[in-house]
Formats: sequence, C-alpha cells, structure tokens
Amino acid sequence: MRRALTPGTFDPITSGHLDIITRAAQLFDEVVVAVAQSAGKHPLFSLDERTALVRQVVEPLPNVRVEPFDCMLVDFARRMDAQAVIKGLRAITDFEYEFQQAALNDQLDGSVETMFIMSPPEYMYLSSSVVREIASLGGPVGQFVPPCVEKALRAKFA
Repeated sequence: MRRALTPGTFDPITSGHLDIITRAAQLFDEVVVAVAQSAGKHPLFSLDERTALVRQVVEPLPNVRVEPFDCMLVDFARRMDAQAVIKGLRAITDFEYEFQQAALNDQLDGSVETMFIMSPPEYMYLSSSVVREIASLGGPVGQFVPPCVEKALRAKFA
C-alpha cells in the first residue's frame, strides 16, 4: 500500500489545505492527515478541536484518515508506515522553508520522500493565519474554509 502523510497545524483547516489533501488522495492508496501539536505556534484551536474539524472536512474522502501527532515528523511517518510526505506550496517563501525541512527530514530518515503539490492560483494567498485574522475582526471567511470551520471560528470569536 502506498501511504502518504500530509502534515500541518491546520489552525484551522482551509479550502487550500483540503485541495492539497484531495489531490494527494488521488495519487496514493491512503493519505494520513497528520495534525501537529505545534504548541510553539500557540494555536487558536486545541489539538483535539483541530483534529475533529479536519475529520469532519475530509470525511467524504474514503482513503483519507486523520491522526494527531506530537513528535518529529519522520518518526511519525515511520510509525504510520508512510512512504512520502506531501506538502503544499503557495509561493517562493513556502518553497524556501519547505525545502529546508525536506532536506533535514532526508538527513534524519532518507526512506521518507518529500513531495510538493503546487497550490492552484485561487488558494495561493490563503493561509490559516489570514483566516484567523479576518475571523477575529468579524469578517466573512466562508469563501476560505468549509462550513463547519466557519461555524467553529464564529464560536471562538463570539
């Protein structure tokens, strides 16, 4: 079985994330969406909340499952028996960061391949931090996130 991880903080999951996950699911037998603890980022949503939201969003995708993790990505990939890590790229700044991470992960465990999927133009500007900021100011976020995420954001900032 060809299995890939799509890791992220997903605080919250956006339509751009879902696009990458959906496209990865077309390439692999199974995709594990790896929701990172990322305590250093001080997420708005708890790990349990983020994991639950991602599960709701990917529920229609039969070969996708969601797992939280709080260890090194290569260790988690090994535990999940994943052959690849799939990362989405929006802009050159993403590439610089992700290229460094891929090289580091290769040094830690060369058996896990990193693959990049380019974001389509309609999501190249989209990030979780932008969505959080718009939501915190009472702005509309429905065009950027699935309905369950919009509802959760409204509740957080009510």
